[in-house]
Amino acid sequence: MVATESILNYLQVSKVQNPVYQSNHLFYISDETDLPQIWKYDEEANDSSQWLETNDRIQFFKKVSRSESFILGMDVEGNERQQLYYVDEDKRIERLTKQDDALYVFGGSSPDGKAIAYASNERNAYYYDLYTMDLQSKVATRVFEGDGTYRVLGWHPSNEKLVVQEVFTNLYNNVGLLDLHTGEVDWWFEDEAISSYDTPIFSQTGEDLYLLTNHQHEFITVAKFNLHSKQLTFMIEEDWDIENLVVDEKKEWFAYTVNEGGIDRGKVYHLATGETRSFDLGIGTISGMSWSSDSKTIAIVFNGPTRTSDLYKWSIEDGELERLYCTSVDPNFEKSLVEPEIYTIESFDGLRVPSFLYKPKELTEDAPLVFWVHGGPEGQTKAEYHPVIQSLTALGYVVCAPNVRGSKGYGKTYIHLDDVRKRMDSVQDLIEIANALKKESLVDESKVAVIGRSYGGFMVLAAITHYPDVFTGAIDLVGISSFRTFLENTGPWRRKLRESEYGTIEEDGVFFDEIDPIHHTEKITAPLLVSHGANDPRVPIGETEQMITELRARNHPVEYIRFEDEGHGIVKIQNQVTAYTAMAEFLEKLYR
Repeated sequence: MVATESILNYLQVSKVQNPVYQSNHLFYISDETDLPQIWKYDEEANDSSQWLETNDRIQFFKKVSRSESFILGMDVEGNERQQLYYVDEDKRIERLTKQDDALYVFGGSSPDGKAIAYASNERNAYYYDLYTMDLQSKVATRVFEGDGTYRVLGWHPSNEKLVVQEVFTNLYNNVGLLDLHTGEVDWWFEDEAISSYDTPIFSQTGEDLYLLTNHQHEFITVAKFNLHSKQLTFMIEEDWDIENLVVDEKKEWFAYTVNEGGIDRGKVYHLATGETRSFDLGIGTISGMSWSSDSKTIAIVFNGPTRTSDLYKWSIEDGELERLYCTSVDPNFEKSLVEPEIYTIESFDGLRVPSFLYKPKELTEDAPLVFWVHGGPEGQTKAEYHPVIQSLTALGYVVCAPNVRGSKGYGKTYIHLDDVRKRMDSVQDLIEIANALKKESLVDESKVAVIGRSYGGFMVLAAITHYPDVFTGAIDLVGISSFRTFLENTGPWRRKLRESEYGTIEEDGVFFDEIDPIHHTEKITAPLLVSHGANDPRVPIGETEQMITELRARNHPVEYIRFEDEGHGIVKIQNQVTAYTAMAEFLEKLYR
């Protein structure tokens, strides 16, 4: 009961995302009323209210150029088959895309506001083609077709060309310019094999393109590409990845963030003079920014371990920072939250592997230890509010959130250290961290559990099968139990992208069979809790259910929660309550 009350307390905190200035109004997405919906902040009244209500979660929304209208994306019960909708200034919603089993990825509105562009796999489930749609007639035109994964990243100021991207892996892509009249693409970086190019922003004249890239660099930089000379010039370089690049309407200032090992720092850069100013909100992350129409203010979504997700405004003129309190959080609640410390170990091969370590405020010796392992695998745990981590620390657990090799944010070399046949090296990193923490006096080495979601779920299952003596409890959320069956059954549009990271059945199938947890279930000694959404297109629910079948056949202690109305993530608040209270109660039964 104590665990249930604790989880409920921390889950009731709402989240905000996707700030958008539209004229003099500030819109954003909030899950204050359960599902993510669009809200509006009234600056004069200093108050927020829900602006739009829909039956499903809103995944994104963008303003249409030169209008008061929006484009938004929604799926059905977490199935990730996002459809696009048009919302006018009177909040009338019109569905633009019609094929229920296809996915649609928005690519922006034209500078004149008359059309939008997007990518979709409606022709063939394996591939994404490119389309434009006239917003008056709502007629779509396929403007590029190919047997690959393509995206629209933006429009040229002329309204006649699109910046397009061919995605080869989650880490490698190429970009070019698609002429809407000829259908031809001028690809720019075909000789570069291990780089990414994202977030294109045109100069006022359209002759230069600014973008985020790690071309010939270990970390992501801001570069300028000249469309005539085809020369790439590096403008802003940091010792960490640059993220969240946005420009004001006058195209005088950039705003961006620097990901310093999972802690974000904000900066602005003047394009004409190179002047740089910083805005530091403390330990946390910045997940979205939007410039006001007068270029004097930036709206920021900041999320810190001890300051929950909220909107802030930063004045570029005087540096004043204001929290808007778009979420109803008790200040005393935030004071009770725990800020992590950085815990770094040397792994088996000398690689330095960092983690965020959360210690209870009332820490006693021999506390239970719980690991929270991120997905991806090229994800990254950042220093931000996490309801499960905070609730567990409040219950007296030490919580470790590692960024094992393969995590993003630590450079191009680090992120590739777990590719294909090096897969188990990342699992060994997790084991090395666990063994190091077990030697600390604050931890009870007999009470060590591991939790992971998606690829993190694979890490959980791999750890308890290949290293059965390390963890005494395990929780797997939508995890992979076999790379062979995962690649056979995942959404066809994802298989090729995932093969670059994991390998192929044809070339690496024997290796998969050696490491896949489904083939080593007899080694598991730790009690297990598993949950999965029936509509998951990424990691099909069969990955969990084949594991459950194996474990129950030999009467191994396993609990299973199946959500019929969720996909790869748990979106609905009541389902979150069910899943996370079960997790806390599972751990309490093991260790209290």
